[in-house]
Amino acid sequence: QVSLVESGGGLVQAGGSLRLSCAASGRTFSGVFMGWFRQAPGKEREFVAHILWSVGTTHYANSVKGRFTISRDNAKNTVYLQMNSLKPEDTAVYYCAARKVTSAEYDYWGQGTQVTVSS
Repeated sequence: QVSLVESGGGLVQAGGSLRLSCAASGRTFSGVFMGWFRQAPGKEREFVAHILWSVGTTHYANSVKGRFTISRDNAKNTVYLQMNSLKPEDTAVYYCAARKVTSAEYDYWGQGTQVTVSS
């Protein structure tokens, strides 16, 4: 079983920055993708970024490429999402998730953290 706990959300003005954290526990994380997703009101949940825990390979949605950075701290079992140049359209609940590299679906999800960007 894997437990994921997000933190770091809040209210920020457009152009500002926030850093989200996702503390993971419950298993070893080699061979796992850690991802960030978001869901805005009235919209479907969408992929934001992921990182392959073992080697740090990353991938981003086009909408956040160049503004967001995903990273991990092996010693702390924590994944981060640094969000810069935030836009009002980035407003959403952000979720951390984990899946095995052999799995097509994300198996574990955090409770989510609200990010609100004011114009």
